[in-house]
Amino acid sequence: MGDATTPADDSLVWADAPDELVQAILDQAHRCGDDEDFEGMAEQLREGLVDHPGNPFLLCWLGVAEREMGMAGIAYEHFRACLASGPTDPHLLATAGNAIAAFDDPEAEGALRSAALLAPDLSLARWLYGAYLIREGILADGLRELRAAKELDAENTLVLYELGVGLALSGQRDAAVEEIYDAVALDASDGWAHVVLGLLVAEDGRAEEAAGVLEEGARLRPEDVEAQLLAALAGAAVGGADSPYEMLERARQWAEGPDRALVDEVESRLDEGAEESAKWLSEQLGPVALRDRMMTRP
Repeated sequence: MGDATTPADDSLVWADAPDELVQAILDQAHRCGDDEDFEGMAEQLREGLVDHPGNPFLLCWLGVAEREMGMAGIAYEHFRACLASGPTDPHLLATAGNAIAAFDDPEAEGALRSAALLAPDLSLARWLYGAYLIREGILADGLRELRAAKELDAENTLVLYELGVGLALSGQRDAAVEEIYDAVALDASDGWAHVVLGLLVAEDGRAEEAAGVLEEGARLRPEDVEAQLLAALAGAAVGGADSPYEMLERARQWAEGPDRALVDEVESRLDEGAEESAKWLSEQLGPVALRDRMMTRP
C-alpha cells in the first residue's frame, strides 16, 4: 500500500479518465458535495486513496473538499500532488491549476495553459486561464481567453464577471461595467460582483447608482465588513439618512481587530456629512477595495 500522495507506477493509466472503481468513489463523493457535506466528501476520497494511491482525480476532488472546509494548506498539497501525477484531463488541470494559483505557485500557469490548449472548446479551461493571465498583467492574452470562453458559454456569470474585471484592468471601464451588469442580471445573488460593480460605477461619478448597487451587494454579503462600510459611505455621499448608519452597524457587528478601527473611522466620516463621505470613498477606501477585489482570484 503506497502513500496517498505518491503516484503509483501505472499513473499514466489514470491520466485521461478515471476507471470504473474510481468513478464510483467520485460519484459517492460528489453526492456528499452536492449536499454540502464536505467532511463526508473528503472522507470518501481519503478512503479511496487507500486503494488508489496517487490517483489524480481523487487528489483533486479531495483538495476541493478540503478547501471548502477551510483547510487551504492541506488542500494545496493535494492539488500539487494531483498535478505532479501528470494528468491530461483538462478539468483536472484547470481546477488544480487555478487552486494553486491562489498560492502564487509558478506551476499554475503551465497547468492552466495546458488545459486551455487541450480543450479549446471547454469554457472552464479558457476562462480560468484568462482569469489567471489578467491578474498577471498579461491583459491582451487574458482578454482573448475570456472572450473565447464567453463565445462558448455566454450566460456563465463567472465568465462575464471575469471578462468585466479584465476589461477594467485594461482601462476599458465602460465595457467592464456592461459585462458585470450582465453578470448580476443573470445571478442577482452574487454579492461580490455587486460590490465590484458598485465601485466601478462610483469611479465613473454615478453616485446615486453606485449607492444602490453597493447597498445591494452589502446586504447579500452580511459578514463582509468592508462591503458594509463601502455602502455606508456611498449612501451618505448622496445624502442618505438612515441607511448609512444601518450599514455601519452591520459592519460593527462583524468587525474584529483592525476592522474595528476602520468602522470608527468611517463613522467619523458619516458624522462629517455627505462631502467628506464622498471624498473618503473616492480617495481612500474605494480605490483600495476595488483593486483588491479585482485582483482576488476565482
